[in-house]
Amino acid sequence: MSETVERHEFGAEVGRLLDLVVHALYSDREIFLRELVANAADATDRRRFEALTNEALALPSDARVLIAPDKAARTLTISDSGIGMGKEDLAQNLGTIARSGTRAFSQALGEAKAGEGEDLRPSLIGQFGVGFYSAFMVADRVTVTSRRAGSDEAWTWASDGKGSYTLEPAAREQAGTDIVLHLKEDADEYLESYRLDHVVRKWADNIAVPIAIRDAEGNEEAANRGTALWRKPKSEITDEQYKEFYRTVSHGFDEPWATLHWRAEGALEFTGLLFVPSMKPFMAVEDDRRSKVRLHVRRMFITDEAELLPNWLRFVHGVVDTDDLPLNVSREMLQSTPTLQKIRRAVTTRVINELSSRSKNTEKAEEYQKFFENFGSVLKEGIYEDFERRAEIAPLLRFRSSTQDGWTSLPDYVSRMKPEQEAIYYLVADDVEALKNSAQLEGFRARGVEVLLLSDHVDAFWPEQLGKFEDKPLRSVTQGAADLSKFKPEGEQAEAPPVDKLVAALKLALEPDVSDVRVTDRLVDSAVVLAASGMGPDLQMQRLLRRAGRGFGGSAPILEINPRHALIRSLNDRAEAGEDLKGEAGTLLDLARVQDGDTPRDPVAFARAVAEALARGVTTPGH
Repeated sequence: MSETVERHEFGAEVGRLLDLVVHALYSDREIFLRELVANAADATDRRRFEALTNEALALPSDARVLIAPDKAARTLTISDSGIGMGKEDLAQNLGTIARSGTRAFSQALGEAKAGEGEDLRPSLIGQFGVGFYSAFMVADRVTVTSRRAGSDEAWTWASDGKGSYTLEPAAREQAGTDIVLHLKEDADEYLESYRLDHVVRKWADNIAVPIAIRDAEGNEEAANRGTALWRKPKSEITDEQYKEFYRTVSHGFDEPWATLHWRAEGALEFTGLLFVPSMKPFMAVEDDRRSKVRLHVRRMFITDEAELLPNWLRFVHGVVDTDDLPLNVSREMLQSTPTLQKIRRAVTTRVINELSSRSKNTEKAEEYQKFFENFGSVLKEGIYEDFERRAEIAPLLRFRSSTQDGWTSLPDYVSRMKPEQEAIYYLVADDVEALKNSAQLEGFRARGVEVLLLSDHVDAFWPEQLGKFEDKPLRSVTQGAADLSKFKPEGEQAEAPPVDKLVAALKLALEPDVSDVRVTDRLVDSAVVLAASGMGPDLQMQRLLRRAGRGFGGSAPILEINPRHALIRSLNDRAEAGEDLKGEAGTLLDLARVQDGDTPRDPVAFARAVAEALARGVTTPGH
């Protein structure tokens, strides 16, 4: 090997990911061509944009994406005159994967096989952003020669996809990139120009950059129409064309759940073509939370970083095209231009109105519930982040409930509230099943009071920001003493015996781990439960803050005990007899923590205490 050739190992997990791409997604490998063509078109668009402020980067007049099969050499080359890559760009972009991990990829693949079957597997390419690596489905070796626009240097990246790659200086007459695929023995079909033309028209027909295919005689034929679909009247667009364009901009394989195509006219003019996916992405939480709706000015792609929609609508894909911005608008100018701010508001309003209309359609409630299962956790972020839109977002949310099957909304909850009920009650935990069986619900269930069950990762944050809905405050059932006295329990309840001695003993033993110990009437089957103090965060937020190593305002939690429970009565008898209950007090506190999905303060000590208590029979026989 020449001394100028550098050998590098792939970044963490890339080698394993390549193996997964090659062997797990083998059934629909034609998609590799769309991914490589789309990358080439994006590079061309980026150079065109940068040339608006730097004439030295101007595209050649014949700029296009060229697909050239060579049967004799058994290679397929995809070339562009785009922005190109330097040495560091090649190493960073092709040698590492920043957004995708093998573990998540493998898990999603397993779900695809076990769940919806083979038809779901190809979508992993688009969902995980492994577009370039899909080349290894058809090639046993790939070389990439690229020259960055504005630079005289060119470099070649090469790999067989088996754990390492090489970088070496190269020569390229003009800026741009050549990707050469050395095809596998069973990939002959991709040496045929008619087959390549079929794939391009199927997957990339709406890409605006011209795409040409060179045939065996050296002739070049246009392979895509390159029309700005969003500029055409809706009456001239078929459902299939909408679907094809959606798949182009989303890199997905599902069909859109909603298609929004409209033209705003008047003081502000723009065209929008947006899509809401019907399939939940495999990576719901990404490092980059920004919206990637593409901004075009007079059909020309400017950027997908204009943040045309807020973060909490980042699942929406599509294009917004306007004549009201200059073609040479910079990304810095985009952040401050009043015109774009107005477009953002108008586009956001349009999406919210569409979601609101669909959420109110009772005949298609199941369709909306499916949408919410896919993107509800993202939508909830809007309550926390977007003060201006909270009132509009809140009716769009759906929840599990302690009294209802399926999903319910805040308006529906309010319509079922008891006459004397003042608040909307909710409980937050990490798991819906754990919520349904929580001791926190016992008193509410006994009185027929509905509680919303929240288990998304954002549920610990947004209720406090919303504050109230239809003038009804949102109140965590763990936040202070829920006023259940106004609600009569359903059925007979035994009179609660006094346990003053036990309360005093527990307070003394548990200080400062709890701020108070008190009797409660909100327990039926459980002996103890924790409550947050009236000031500060609720219990779930406290747990999250502790796990993050952060402190929080407010007092320590309150331990509430059920005086009717056999364990509490037995311990009270021992307190009356003057016994030391310090060990039992700690066990009760840890028991309450475990019930709420938390961990004991000392798991080993807790396990030992429970074993000892069982051995000596703390409770009376039969309990």
